[in-house]
Parts: sequence; C-alpha cells; structure tokens
Amino acid sequence: MGNSEKKKYMKKSEIFTFGIGLFGVALLTGWMPDYTQTYFADFAFKGKGFDAGVISANISTVFLAAGIIGAVIELITGFLIDNTRTRLGKVKPWIGFGAVPMVIIAMLVFCAPDTRNQTLAIVWMYVIYSLYTAVGCAVERPSECFGALCSPEPSERSTAISIASFMKSVGQSGGMVVIMVVGIIMKAVMGQQQFKNAEAQGLDLVIATAICALGFIIFVMIFFINNKERVPYTREKVSLKDAVKVVFTHKNLLMVSLTKLTGFGRGVYGTVSLYIAIYLLGSKDLKLALLLPMGIGTAVGTLLVNFVLKKFSTKQTYILFCVYGASTLTILYFVATGIGFRSELIIPFLILNFFCGIQHGNTNVTPNIMIADCVDEIEYKTGKRQEGLAYAGFGLFAKVASAFTKALGPWLLYTWSGYLASTDANIAYAAQSDSTLNKFLMIYTIIPAVFVILQGVPIIFYDMVGDKKEKITKALMERRAAASAGDADTPQEKTSENA
Repeated sequence: MGNSEKKKYMKKSEIFTFGIGLFGVALLTGWMPDYTQTYFADFAFKGKGFDAGVISANISTVFLAAGIIGAVIELITGFLIDNTRTRLGKVKPWIGFGAVPMVIIAMLVFCAPDTRNQTLAIVWMYVIYSLYTAVGCAVERPSECFGALCSPEPSERSTAISIASFMKSVGQSGGMVVIMVVGIIMKAVMGQQQFKNAEAQGLDLVIATAICALGFIIFVMIFFINNKERVPYTREKVSLKDAVKVVFTHKNLLMVSLTKLTGFGRGVYGTVSLYIAIYLLGSKDLKLALLLPMGIGTAVGTLLVNFVLKKFSTKQTYILFCVYGASTLTILYFVATGIGFRSELIIPFLILNFFCGIQHGNTNVTPNIMIADCVDEIEYKTGKRQEGLAYAGFGLFAKVASAFTKALGPWLLYTWSGYLASTDANIAYAAQSDSTLNKFLMIYTIIPAVFVILQGVPIIFYDMVGDKKEKITKALMERRAAASAGDADTPQEKTSENA
C-alpha cells in the first residue's frame, strides 16, 4: 500500500492546465461582481433621470436575489453532475459546453437597455444578473469539483488543487490588468478628452469584459482538451433526497460549508476597493496598484498554505490563517487612520495590503482540499462517490454568503458611508467627504476582520484529519483495487484504464 499511495496518476502538463482552466474561469468570474455593481450604479442609466437612491437601494437586493437563485442552482447542478455519465466524465462536459453560454450572458450584463422607464431598468438588473449567476454556477462549481476527480491519491490531489488555486488567485486579479491596459490603449487612440467621455459612459468596462470573456474561453478549452477525470464514479443514481441529505447532514462537509456563511462579510472589501483606488490613489486604473499587492499576497499565500499543510493538518492550517488575517486587517486600519487619507498613506497601505492578501491563500486552497477529503469520507460510509453534491453543498452556502455580501456591501457603500454618485454625464465620480472616506476604510478592513475570525469557528468541529483520514484513504484504495479485479467492465475499471 505504501507504493500505491505514492503513485502518480496525473501527467505534469495536467496539473498546469488544471490551473490554466481555473485561471480562465477566475478571469471572468473575478471581474464580474464588483464591476457589474459599479456599472449598474454609475453608468448603466446615467442621464436617464432616474432616482439614484432607488437604483442604489435596488443594487443591494439585485445581488441578494441573484445569490439566492445561485444557491438553488448550485444544489441542482450538483445533483445533475452526480447523475452525469459520459465518456468525458462527470464534470468536464459542464465546463466545456457551458463556457459559451456563460460568456454571452456576461456580455449582456454590460448592455443596459436604452429606456427612461425606471421600473423596466430595475427589472432588467434583476433578470440579467440572476441569469448570469445561474449560468455561472454550471461552469464555476464543476471547475472546482474537478480537483476531487483529478487523482485518487490525496497528496497528489492536494498538490494539484494548491497549484490550481494559485493560478486561480492570479486570474482573479487579471481583470484589473485588462481594464488598465484598455484605458491606456483607449487614451492613445481616442485622446484624453474623448476617452474621458467614453469612460463616463462605461465603455471601457464593456471592452474589458469582452477581453476577459475571450480569455475565459481560450483557457477553459485548454483545460478541457488536456485534462482527464481519474477517480472512478459509482453506479448508483443519486436522488434529490440524497442530494439534500449529503449537503446538510454530513458533519464535516457541513462545517466546511458553514465557513462561507459565518464569514460572509469578509468579502465586503471588494465592494469598496474600486472607490478607495479612485479617492485615495486618484484613479480607478490604480485599483490594480491597490489590489495587486493583495493579489501577490494571495498567490504567495496559496504556496505558503501548501508548505504549512506539510507541517499541520487542514484544520490547524485554516484556523491559523484566520487569526493571522484578522490581525493584519486590523493593523492596516490603525496605520491608515494614524496617517490619514493623504499621499503619505499610499506606500504603507500597499505594503500592508500584501500581508493582508496572504490570508486569502487559505480560503482559496484549504476548503477545496477539505471537501475532496469529505468526498472520500462520504464514499467510505455510503459507497457512493458524490463530488458534485459535495462541492454543490459548499457552493450553495457560498452563493448564499455571496448574496449576503453583495447585499451588505452596497448598503455599507452607498447608504451607510454617505456615498454621493455623480449626476454629471461628463464626470464619472463625484467628490466625497472625509467621513465617507473613513467609512470606506472600515468597510475595507475592520468589518472584514470580524468575519475572518467568524469563518474559522465551524472548523473547530471538523475532524477529517490525522489517523481518520489515513484509514479512509487506505480503505478506499483497497476497495477500488478489488472492484477493478472483480469486474473489468465496470465504470471504475474504465476510468482506471484511462489513468
């Protein structure tokens, strides 16, 4: 058994192209929420005479409604994945054939109807973003689910997930690079004044979205062509009742999933990051300068997590990074308030952003490894391999949490902070008070810090670690070997031959 545990199932190129696939998915999904928010609030209906307060209030509920719809779609998608049987596998068809519809819907999000009917405009926001969220579930979650299928060997699987998570974290910042480059090119081609007019209408957002969408298609197709599923699926059909049971009654999976719910507010920093770039650094193009250090920190964090996991269990690693993350966010707040919103703050702010970003490596990597371990535990107990439902359960809670985040974030930004939207068709963003800027900083630091601590609470009760994990891995290896030897025509044997 010692030799079989160390067997390598994946080609080296597959580990890389798995990461390329997640990079492509993140390039689009990482771009969409925050820039959809600012498109709806600042550009979609500018000059139409709509009540800015009504539009802003509805943006919060648009994201809440879309998140709830997404949570339901997550569960349905997981149920369908675990009942999918094709020669390509369980999840690859969802990723490959869902990419084009997702791109089309993403582009339609940035094509607001030319109407002066405020009710119609609000209905459009609800419909188009809910549709994007629903279609996105059918691609994004299967792409993460692949990590549990790429190899039956836990250590190889963990390495593949860590590297793919690193590339995903890079992809999440890719849209900021795209918008900066688009702005530079537009200025060179159109001239400064014409670019300002185009920027005031959100044209640069539309172009940047199209580029991210194209990259998404290219990178996902590279993954689709090169990667194989190597963990055998079981024959039993999964009922919808089983789906709900797996998501809500399996303790360890539930604990991992609950981290998304208890920590939902940690993501509100993304809501305000664009505005901190505008009002602190002086330009929305400098959102890259603001978040690039955090993105680098996140990438470093994903590699650091892989190192820490060699010394500590997934449970210990997760809790350790939560304490670290809350501490760095709190330090950033006190440093910023001590210096004040002036040019001297920029350098220390960016440096501390790097250290704040390291904690995101944990939330990008460790839960995915835990879920893959939970899939093994579920198979050990029930005899059914249910990757789709396990990741869908996590995704369900993630979508509900995202809905809460996207409802809380805009409320904090547009209502609690006292934000003033521009009413001038030739000016993208209006000036803000010092009080508003200070509240921007709290949304970026203190509020997320509280939720970073809260997200670690459920993991206290997680126990798929140590001897228990090793025992289950060994038992599953023996079962699969016996099944392959006893029935050469089963799906398990065919999958093993592909390995």
